[in-house]
Amino acid sequence: MKIIKLNNGIEMPQEGFGVFQVSDFTVCEKAVSEAIEAGYRLIDTASAYKNEKAVGTAIRKSGLKRENFFVTSKAFINEMGYEKTKEAFARTLDNLGFDYLDLYLVHQPFGDYFGSWRAMEELYKEGKIRAIGISNFLSDRLIDLCYCAEILPAVNQIEIHPFYQREEELTILREYDIVPQAWAPFAEGMNGMFTNPTLNSIAQKHGKTTAQVILRWNIQRGVSVIPKSVHRNRINENIDVWNFELTTEDMAEIAALDLGRPQMLDPRVPSEVHRLYNYIQNPVLTSLK
Repeated sequence: MKIIKLNNGIEMPQEGFGVFQVSDFTVCEKAVSEAIEAGYRLIDTASAYKNEKAVGTAIRKSGLKRENFFVTSKAFINEMGYEKTKEAFARTLDNLGFDYLDLYLVHQPFGDYFGSWRAMEELYKEGKIRAIGISNFLSDRLIDLCYCAEILPAVNQIEIHPFYQREEELTILREYDIVPQAWAPFAEGMNGMFTNPTLNSIAQKHGKTTAQVILRWNIQRGVSVIPKSVHRNRINENIDVWNFELTTEDMAEIAALDLGRPQMLDPRVPSEVHRLYNYIQNPVLTSLK
């Protein structure tokens, strides 16, 4: 497992385990426990996922020390604003059962996230968060925040997969020394990702699965990945990506698959913004990444 050094010197595993859409306590706790057994140490959750308590329980039951883990959570739109984020962070720590968080993110670029950022900067200075970052920020909003912030984001967690590769945005993130982290790196299999002939051919050549090729492709681009699964065999499969390397030709073939547009979430589309705000009243919606 490769370790990435964030812009404040904190170290983060390049691959982690995601728990989006795993709201059932028992299912989530079991999946996280199996991920820990498989070797994952970065665990990504969020207040909006409604599973922080399950994540914290699994980590405590692992028998490993808290400092062996890198735990991320996020403040959602209804938790934006200075005071609201302070309160949301306290709830997150209580849910997890921890006294600090490794990474705390602004989940969506909406609401008073500037007020939230001030609160997060203070929590960071107090030692309650080891690193702070953002999620789903496009380059314009990211640059705006960087001009106004005292502390730059360490991570931007965004949609990145073979059908939406975002090379220009990755270049900007590198300029600001911000680590890109791919949520839903398989795009939930949309557009036939797992049956794509190019990806399947590359996987067959390396004796790997298509999912492993997709993860390895992002890893070689310097992108952090947080695949999610509740199936033990896939949990194990997704972390078994550190013993092979894609060739230059492989990378070029995958580059040709880019569709140049979001497949899961576009924060520029008005209907998507409505959907994200509606999630606050209707949390059974399945896609809020």
